[in-house]
Amino acid sequence: MVVKEELNNLGLHYMNISLGEVEIMENLTQLQHDELKEALHKSGLELMDDKKSMLIEKIKNVIVEMVHYTDDIPKVNFSDYLREKLHYDYTYLANLFSETEGITIEHYIMNHKIERVKELIIYDELNLTEIAAKLHYSSISHLSNQFKKVTGLTPSFFKSLKDKKRNPLDDV
Repeated sequence: MVVKEELNNLGLHYMNISLGEVEIMENLTQLQHDELKEALHKSGLELMDDKKSMLIEKIKNVIVEMVHYTDDIPKVNFSDYLREKLHYDYTYLANLFSETEGITIEHYIMNHKIERVKELIIYDELNLTEIAAKLHYSSISHLSNQFKKVTGLTPSFFKSLKDKKRNPLDDV
C-alpha cells in the first residue's frame, strides 16, 4: 500500500506490484528515480535497481513465502524449488547468495524453518510430531537437533518458557 501511494503521489503508473517487486510502465527520469528512492526510504523501504541485489531479494522472498506463508512446504528439494521459481541455475543462486549475505541458502532456509517451528510451538495447535511432518523433517530428533543448534534450546524447553521470543523475519 505504501508503494502504491508513493507511485501515485509521483504520478507514476504501474502494471504489477508484488512482494518486493514493482513493474512501472514509464521509463523513470533520474529525478523521478531519486524522488521515488527518497519517498520509499522515508517509509523504511529500499529501491533496488541492481540486478544482483534484486535477485537476492527474490531468493529471500521465495524462501519466506515457502516457509512461512504456505500451508505445506513443497516436498521437492529446495534447490529444485528455487531453480524452478527463479529460472536460474541453483549453483549460481547459491554462490551469489553466499557471497552477498555471508550465509548459505541452506542456513537461511534452516533459520526460517526454525522461526516457523517457534511460531507453531507458540500457537500450540500441533505437537512436535505434527510440526516435524508439516515442515518435512525426517524425524522429531532431526527437528530437535536443528532447533537446538540454532536457538541453543530444545523445542520442549522453548515451549515451557513464559516469554517465548521470536525474531522478526527481516532479522532471520
